[in-house]
Amino acid sequence: MPALQTLRTFLSGIVDYAGLFPPAALSMAEAVKNYDAYLRGNDAWALGRFIVPIPRLDEFGQEVKLLLSGSTVWKLSALAGPNTRFEMRQVGSFNGRHIGKVVIDTIEVKAARIDDIRDASAAVPASFQLFIEIPIQTDPAELIAEIGKHKRFAKVRTGGITADAFPSSRNLARFVHACVKENVPFKATAGLHHPIRSVYNLTYKPDSEQGKMYGYLNLFLAAAFARKGMSLDDTVTLLEEESLKAFTLDDKHISWRAHHLDEKELLDARRNFAISFGSCSFREPMDDLKRIRLM
Repeated sequence: MPALQTLRTFLSGIVDYAGLFPPAALSMAEAVKNYDAYLRGNDAWALGRFIVPIPRLDEFGQEVKLLLSGSTVWKLSALAGPNTRFEMRQVGSFNGRHIGKVVIDTIEVKAARIDDIRDASAAVPASFQLFIEIPIQTDPAELIAEIGKHKRFAKVRTGGITADAFPSSRNLARFVHACVKENVPFKATAGLHHPIRSVYNLTYKPDSEQGKMYGYLNLFLAAAFARKGMSLDDTVTLLEEESLKAFTLDDKHISWRAHHLDEKELLDARRNFAISFGSCSFREPMDDLKRIRLM
């Protein structure tokens, strides 16, 4: 397998498209048309689910109905609010109306307390993937352990449209290691538009604030290495790595400095642990990968 194919395998289906959300904040019509184009494009191998808030499902249904003539089933991740049990009835109704065309198979919620996790887990049937977004400013170990008890997934916010929205690298590494300890898969959201950590514009405005943004390669390789036994300190260092030269790829491995992951370990990490990341842009993560000649 060529080196670029190794990376392609590792990144397969990694980007959940969140075009409705800042900084893109597109209209439903724009976001739906974009996703349809991405599904038909050359980079569809990296595309995951379309992310939509449950209160906007009817709006989504109106926009998507003319685009469902092909055989591809659109997979959606639906964002639930505090009244998750009620909103799941809307999800069930939506799925019933779109059999064979569109399916919501993933739900995302926020939780700051143990009771919130229990309530969400009780409200969402086990047939759905449930990602529970938790705060990581303080040690999230107890929350992640509770998520694991219910066989659900964690979610971490890795950035935003202001510099202070980005967690510290140590807090992010601590989250990853807690997920490893409890064998809890996770996804990330926000601030992962670029492969390698560096200073970037935080929005698309001409006068945008700039800040250090995590690279999605940094995070997902850090997760794979942590799963293999990398120390917390080395995980922090990898999350902060800004040199592309520190990474090497060949037909069987992806490496960072003296650490190596083979194809089996890369696939296991993605399928069973580091699941995906939400991004309001699909093109930016893909185009940047090509700009640095990794694709």
